[in-house]
Order: sequence, then C-alpha cells, then structure tokens
Amino acid sequence: MLSERELERYDRQIMIFGTEGQEKLKRAKVAVVGVGGLGSPVAYYLAAAGVGTLLLIDEQEPELSNLNRQILHWEEDVARNPKPLSAKWKLERFNSDIKIETFVGRLSEDNVDEVLEGVDVIVDCLDNFETRFLLDEYSQRKGIPLVHGAVEGTFGQVTTIVPGKTKSLREIFPSVKEKSGKFPIIGATAGVIGSIQAMEVIKLLTGVGEPLLNRLLLVDLAYNNFDVVELR
Repeated sequence: MLSERELERYDRQIMIFGTEGQEKLKRAKVAVVGVGGLGSPVAYYLAAAGVGTLLLIDEQEPELSNLNRQILHWEEDVARNPKPLSAKWKLERFNSDIKIETFVGRLSEDNVDEVLEGVDVIVDCLDNFETRFLLDEYSQRKGIPLVHGAVEGTFGQVTTIVPGKTKSLREIFPSVKEKSGKFPIIGATAGVIGSIQAMEVIKLLTGVGEPLLNRLLLVDLAYNNFDVVELR
C-alpha cells in the first residue's frame, strides 16, 4: 500500500500508470551496476520514481575528472568515499522512503549470484564488456531483464534484453573489442542515455509503454540524430 505521503509525492506519475504501477515500483529491487556517468542519472531518476530498493554496485572512488558527468559525486567525495557510498548518502536524503543497498567491489563469477540475488532488473552502466558479458550471462541464466547503455563523446546507445524474448548482449555484440585508456565524454550525453535507461526500467516494471526489445537505440547528440536499429 502507498502512504498518503507517497500518493502526494508521486502524484504526477500516478496519473500515467496509476497506483498499481506505483506499487509495482515500490515492490521492485533494481541493481545499478556502475555508479558513474550513466549510473548517476539512472539511480537519481529511479530514486525519484520511487523504486523501492536500489542496489548500487561499483569498486571505485570518485576522481576529480569524473565530476563533469558523475553528478552523484561531489568534490568532497574525491578519493575519499567509494562511489556506492557517496551515492547512497545523497539518495537517502533525496528520497527517505526507499532503501539503498550497496556493494563496494567488482562483480565476478564467484560473487555475482550472491550480490545480485533478489533483483528484478539489472541496469548496465559500465564501461567494459568483460563485466557486461558477466551480467548478460547472469541475466540469461536467471531470466532477469538487463538494460544496457553505453556512451562515448556525444554518442550513446541503449537496448533492453529480456531472456527468452530478445537477443542476448553477446549475440548483439559478438566480436566487440575493449578499448584501453581514457575516452572522451561530456556529461549531457551520459545524462540523456542514463535517463533513457531509467525509463526502460520503469516501463519494464509498470508495463506501461514499449521497451527497446530487439531494438538498439543509437544517439548522436552533436547533430541530434536518434536512430533505432532492428535486431531481429
């Protein structure tokens, strides 16, 4: 049941998907894997929407060069607070009605089952395909939806994977090569792509709208190009 406070707080979105949809969000647990440029807006907007439990996963501490895009981390967090704990502190004060769980560390084959136990949706906010494919394998094995996002420069991409209904991430990107070193990125790109990922999660949980199933959204914000590639 939603409290009077929650009914007032989420009034504008309850107009879209009703109290039943809001209760679905309240009961859900979503894992945000990577609490950086993408994970910051994803976590912010899922917290704002009233997702009942957010699990924040990252192994790093914020660096000064992160702050142009990783909006959950402030100057006081640099080289001090691990990203999940830095984000938890702000999100708990932003929405005290939800629960924030954290895992500070790197996901591996040895710990992924334990760390992700009980989640309803996984959000890929990572910058490497090694861990992305680990999430993909877990998603396929457990039948849990995975929302993939990636950014570089002014470019971004999003797709939503539902085991048994869509291609897996490895099938979509069978021969991807990891990039080494720094890559260019502007905060607005991560903000747009992360917001789209958050909306994909909300659509999955409430049943409102059409997620990007077997479709890859490609965005170039430098020229305002939005293209959808069919993956069937």
